[in-house]
Amino acid sequence: MTAPSPLPGPHAPSLDLGGRTALVTGAAGGIGRACVLRLAAAGAKVRAVDRDAAGLSALAEPAAGLPGTVEAHVLDLTDLDAAEHAAAGTDILVNNAGLQLVRPLEEFPPDVFHTVLTVMLEAPFRLIRGALPHMYGQGWGRIVNISSVHGLRASAYKSAYVAAKHGLEGLSKTAALEGAAHGVTSNCVNPGYVRTPLVEQQLADQARAHGIPEERVLTEVLLQDTAVKRLIEPEDVAEAVAYLCGPHT
Repeated sequence: MTAPSPLPGPHAPSLDLGGRTALVTGAAGGIGRACVLRLAAAGAKVRAVDRDAAGLSALAEPAAGLPGTVEAHVLDLTDLDAAEHAAAGTDILVNNAGLQLVRPLEEFPPDVFHTVLTVMLEAPFRLIRGALPHMYGQGWGRIVNISSVHGLRASAYKSAYVAAKHGLEGLSKTAALEGAAHGVTSNCVNPGYVRTPLVEQQLADQARAHGIPEERVLTEVLLQDTAVKRLIEPEDVAEAVAYLCGPHT
């Protein structure tokens, strides 16, 4: 499948985040990588957080020459105290990190369920908690939580991911209500299936779960109820994130 060009074009010039510090989790690839480069293109100083040191290092080349800067921070978000500390002093927080395992409920490993909830729900709480004092103090802040269509509906065999994304939706709404009086917004972006390593791995997992070849998973499982039969590009999601970081939200 040929990847379509993202619309609108990447690094649109209308957003100015000069002087702002952003933190993006899951920054080494996929949506996180696209968000890092988009926010840096708008002039932000971006803290790129991931446990993948090699992936973070690979950001240096595409980030070179952008108006903003990118600082790599290797961090495992299961270290919740470190996550909260990393968020201190940020103006913009993008909670993107995630992981997925496709298994029936009765076969789902409890330790993996715990890890998914830790990384995708408890860590965002701690990151928000760490960021809010600075945001409240200056009367401005932007929290963008990368949720999913699975924050709004369920799919079989994805109990941990669906539970985490539903929880993230509630956390985001609470942060929005508490932050409104302080000039802090909190929003979720809810893409469908995005062309990322996480989704590509699901093709194999879903093929095993449903007992069908991988080539049929995309159209018959992942995109069965989707009007546009293509994967979303990470840059498309990054544009939505950038919009929610602007002064108008």
